[in-house]
Amino acid sequence: MLEKIAHVLSRKPKLVALIAAALLIPSFIGFAATRVNYDILTYLPQDLESAQGMNLLEEPFQMAATSMLIVEDMPAGYTNSLINEIKKVPGVSSAVWISNMVGIQIPTDMIPASFRDLFFSGQGTMMIIQYEKAGASEETMSAISAIRAICNEKCFLAGFSVVIKDTRDLVDKELPIFVGLAVVLALAAMLLTLESTVLPFVLLVNIGLAVLYNFGTNIFLGEISYITKAIAAVLQLGVTMDYSVFLYHRYEEERGNYEDKRDAMQNAIVAAFRSLSGSSLTTVAGFAALCFMRLTLGRDIGIVMIKGVVLGVATVILVLPSLVLLADKQIDKHKHKDLLPDFTPLNRFILKHRVVIVIAAAVLLPFAYYAQKHASVYYKLDESLPRDLPSIVANNKLKDEFDMATNHFILLRDDLSAADMSAMEDRLDEVPGITGLVSYHALLGTGIPDFFIPEEVKNMLKQDGWQMMMLNSTYETASDEAAEQLRQIIAIVKAYDESAMVTGEAAMTEDLIQTTAVDFKVTNYISVIAIFLIVMIVFKSLTVPAVLVAAIEFAIFLNQGVPYFTGAEVPFVAPTVISCIQLGATVDYAILLTSRFQEELRAGKDRHEAALIAGASSDSAIITSALVLFCATLGVSFVSSIDLIGAICVMLARGAVISAVVSIFLIPALLCACEPLFNKTSLYWRTEKPKKDKTLRSEALSTPQV
Repeated sequence: MLEKIAHVLSRKPKLVALIAAALLIPSFIGFAATRVNYDILTYLPQDLESAQGMNLLEEPFQMAATSMLIVEDMPAGYTNSLINEIKKVPGVSSAVWISNMVGIQIPTDMIPASFRDLFFSGQGTMMIIQYEKAGASEETMSAISAIRAICNEKCFLAGFSVVIKDTRDLVDKELPIFVGLAVVLALAAMLLTLESTVLPFVLLVNIGLAVLYNFGTNIFLGEISYITKAIAAVLQLGVTMDYSVFLYHRYEEERGNYEDKRDAMQNAIVAAFRSLSGSSLTTVAGFAALCFMRLTLGRDIGIVMIKGVVLGVATVILVLPSLVLLADKQIDKHKHKDLLPDFTPLNRFILKHRVVIVIAAAVLLPFAYYAQKHASVYYKLDESLPRDLPSIVANNKLKDEFDMATNHFILLRDDLSAADMSAMEDRLDEVPGITGLVSYHALLGTGIPDFFIPEEVKNMLKQDGWQMMMLNSTYETASDEAAEQLRQIIAIVKAYDESAMVTGEAAMTEDLIQTTAVDFKVTNYISVIAIFLIVMIVFKSLTVPAVLVAAIEFAIFLNQGVPYFTGAEVPFVAPTVISCIQLGATVDYAILLTSRFQEELRAGKDRHEAALIAGASSDSAIITSALVLFCATLGVSFVSSIDLIGAICVMLARGAVISAVVSIFLIPALLCACEPLFNKTSLYWRTEKPKKDKTLRSEALSTPQV
């Protein structure tokens, strides 16, 4: 069946290319229809109380998103007219200032100091704006844009939803730039390492098709995260480009065996499919491990990248042969001398000093492990953004001028007694770092009659048997102080209402910290075990996968340990993503070397000569693959203003180089040193598995027994 498909593909290159181009139409439609989610906190497990509380804020309270608008040096008349305009903005559920919080009937000097301090600071005042839909929804994003449009330069809109809006605008602005830069740098890498100046363009067209197909098929997910959107294209380019190079090199080998280049391509397709379907499994396994994260951001990245690898292999097998055949004359016409040197002298040096190299790696291992375990990680999502973004400037003003770094939202039963509410509010006021409290009961406690409180304020604070309380905190999200404050708040409210829920950015970020701590261990174990089993099946050995996986894990420790020595902080998601991707994508380097090493052993070479040949013949392929991944991801880090994206890409780029160096220098030394052990613990290590001669067996069965 495979041979028949390969025959058709090699005979109808123009038709195949036309079909591939036509498939771009539904891909563009699917890409345009796929929503992008810019709120990482929505990927938290839905069984957490903070997530359940956020769902309650969205429905029935219709205040899943809240912003604070600071107005500086403007008369009260401007603020009054502004709040009335904001209320008319589609997507805004309520806008509250002190005048409509307690009703216009109450003179300002009669309002308790705690409420005045909440809404006034120096020459500035603050209003609270709430939205009908979730913080990252299109409706809320449009509402934020509309609010900014009607405000003057003395107004500053703060809050997590506004940060999401600025993040979205930044990603949309920068994405075309760093994808373009990734393509240019990857092209430069291939021009240096491939033997034709036309071939890299052909390979890029093929991978470009795979990337567009991948983004188009994301429509079945409904939405993808902005992190996935930002890194998927360059990551797919980096990890699947070597599949294209492999098919072309196999085609070049087969051309010497056939007069008709179409026959050569037919055999190259068959050989490439059998090889790539196996070698891509390790990359798929690395991405699949991300799907086991409780933080479903991992599943988002994992599914998209698994599709990317599968579609990458599919386009290499189904589309690239046609592109190569159509451009074959130009590829041959513009061939040049291989720019990569002969690696035989380097491998002689490595094998001569193999004992020193292995000992050096063993000495470095505990330091690398310690460094990656103690590298600093940050969880506050807006830390990854430029400091001059309007939302960041506004958030800093909110903290500096109103002593409000974050807000806690507490959902309580509506039937709590006035005595319990008073006692609870008194205890909450005493929690260190709490600078203000807003609740329906607190408003009544100031002596304001119930009929004076506007209906919109009642609806904001009480709905469907629930009441909402908002606490202002001077502690920043993801800080140790905020974590301790949350523990105290939860203990207090649970003492009065066991069903109470505490939510908001700080509570959800604290759950994010706890969730990802477990996710890192789980995904790391799963990726190691899955790839160990794949390598074990490939080599029919228990010790070969142990050595290869350990070597790449060593490279991962080195990569993740670098921030510890440089004093840099990395975003929380980076270590989890990197450990799976680097292992899955770069263990192929080690497998390539080991496969050639075993091939030479079976050809009768001794282990030293086999390691020398394996290293010299594989180094150029490893360098090409690593260089493409390095260039594609490093380009993003140069352009991206969002550290969350830039840091992941820097670690991917650095990981590709470190894995290549470990594979080139350490793997041959380990293969040579461990070969006797491999021979004792592997099936058919030095010899091919005996093939049953079906003809002789048939004759033996048909021969009459005397």
